[in-house]
Formats: sequence, C-alpha cells, structure tokens
Amino acid sequence: MTQRTKPPFRADEVGSLLRPQKIKEARAKLEKGEITAANLREIEDMEIEKVVHKQSAIGLKLATDGEFRRSWWHFDFLSHLTGCELYHPDTGIQFAGVQTRNDSIRVIGKLDFPDDHPMLDHFRFLKKHADIAHVTPKMTIPSPAVLHFRGGRKAISSEVYPDLDGFFQDLAKTYRKAVKAFYDAGCRYLQFDDTVWAYLCSQDELQKARDRGDNPDNLQQIYARVINYAIADRPADMVITTHVCRGNFRSTWISSGGYEPVAETLLGGINYDGYFLEYDSERAGGFEPLRFLPKGNKVVVVGVITSKFGELESKDAIKRRLEEASKFVPLDQLALSPQCGFASTEEGNILSEQEQWDKLRLAVEVAQEVWGK
Repeated sequence: MTQRTKPPFRADEVGSLLRPQKIKEARAKLEKGEITAANLREIEDMEIEKVVHKQSAIGLKLATDGEFRRSWWHFDFLSHLTGCELYHPDTGIQFAGVQTRNDSIRVIGKLDFPDDHPMLDHFRFLKKHADIAHVTPKMTIPSPAVLHFRGGRKAISSEVYPDLDGFFQDLAKTYRKAVKAFYDAGCRYLQFDDTVWAYLCSQDELQKARDRGDNPDNLQQIYARVINYAIADRPADMVITTHVCRGNFRSTWISSGGYEPVAETLLGGINYDGYFLEYDSERAGGFEPLRFLPKGNKVVVVGVITSKFGELESKDAIKRRLEEASKFVPLDQLALSPQCGFASTEEGNILSEQEQWDKLRLAVEVAQEVWGK
C-alpha cells in the first residue's frame, strides 16, 4: 500500500473549518457598520494564510480556505450565479431539534456562471498561499443538485423555466462553465458538496419532497446526467470529488438511511474521481453499498471520524472500520477523513479549534499507519 500523490489523499478533509474568533468579531463589526467590507477582507486574508500553513504543518497534503469567507456552505456560491437570488422565507431549514437562519435561494432568471464570480478570486488567493506551503489547494462548491432539490419546482420561476427540462439543461451548462473557470484559475482539486444523495436515501426527506408537489422518483437519473455533463470536459489533471452530507449545523443532522438506494447510480453511474461518504454514526448504515464502486482509480474517502463532537476516536476503532470497508472495496481505493466539515455554516459545530486540529492530525497519523509514510 502507498500514500497517494494526487487527490483525494489518504488523509483528507471535507472543506470547512471553524471560523477563528477574529473573523467572527469582524463580521459582527461589519454588520454594525463599525468596519468596511475591505477591512473584513484583510482579516479573512490573514486568517486564511495562517490556516493554510496550519493544515500543511499537521501533515495534510491539501489545504482549503476553511470556507472562511462564507456564511453558508452553499448559498454564498449559488446566490452569485446569474439568475439566482438569496431570499428569506418564513422559516429556516429544520435539523434534528434545531432550525437554521431563514435564508434560501430561488431561480428568477436564466442560469449562467458569471466570469466575475467572487469565488474565483477566493480560489486564487488560496492557491497563492497553498503553493507557498507546498500543499494542493482544494476548492469546494455546492453540487448542481443542491440548487434544485431543497426548493423544488416552487423555487424556480415558471416564466423563465416553464418546464424543468430547460432548467436542468442550463444548470448543467452553468456548472460546466464553472468547472472550466476554476480550472483556468489554477484549480486541480474541486469538490461538489451534496446533501441531496443523502436525502434520496431518507424516506422522510422523500416524503417532504412529495408534500411540496415534487416527484423524487426519477431524480437520481436527472442529477447523474447534469453532473456528468458538468464534469465531462475536465482536463486529465483535474480531480473532481463529491461529499455526500447528511446535514451539519451546530452538530446536528437531517437525514438517516444507508446508501443502498443511491449507491449504484452515485458510485457506478457518475464520473466523479472520489466520494467523501459519512460513516460516523448508525444513521449511515453499513459499508455494503460500497460494492458498487467500480474497480480502478475511483476512491471512497470514509468519514469515520466525526466532526460533530470533540471526543477523539481511538486509532484501533478507525482501523477496524477501514478493515470492514475493505471487505467491499480494495484498501487501495480507500482513504480517510472526518465525516464532514467542521463549520458548514459560520456558526460552526460544537467543539473547540484544538479538538478540530486533533481530529485532522489523527486522520494523518492513522493514514500513515495504514497506508505507509
């Protein structure tokens, strides 16, 4: 067994990191009008530079910007697509026992990816500092499926898109353009973060979709086509992975149910290079669905280290889980990471920054012990 020289790495991470106190304070000051957006950006720049070097120092071969410039893991990206807007419905998103802020996204015009999307500059800044730290810069954006599933038909203008076929075509083209734009900015490691495949495993979430007037029965095939079109043109030296998230807000969750209902389409039918799958709790089911991963170059990054709580897993327990997974996928096609990011929203999960770094260091150490240095 060997370490990997290209992503996903044997010890990897999903994306978001707990926001440093300085950024939280600066955001609060900006809201009160005490500092300017330019002041906030300077503070974000400094904290991102620090966090890139910290990721390198603990032994990771990649670095993200921790999503420090974002409020949400998805809305900040989607709201800057041409044709989309952020709005405030009456209620937030319901998690287990807690509700988020009442932000949401809707489609009000023809979809497109603008040349000046702010996250291209965010990536360029990350790359500059990742190059200095000798790590691969990783960019995370929400999957195209995310723009459709949560709001469904009601969140897409009927005047602009009288039928959803046109919407899905434009969505696929918009993301193909995004992939090219990030590549041109120097991105070689891009990830589509995606809650939808976990929702498609959850009877509760499927029922909610039906209740709001949507038919979820053929969505797997539609999303697979959109994603495959979006990533079909990527050059050979660009890796695109996905993270399937079961909900991550203040250490709570949304969806339960193993991957069996979607595994064949997701692992076998979509041309991703790697899959970050959550396996930190009973809600994720067993490793059996991994049998659908084709033999070859694709990698499953098993998230058996939780990012929701600070208590550190034992190395032996993690190795046992990897051994279980290897009954269905060769160990050479496996890697290790925390099950999710540490702060899918700026509020962050309920653990300390020290506990976060201990978890990431643990992933590095176990990966070295399992796959070699």
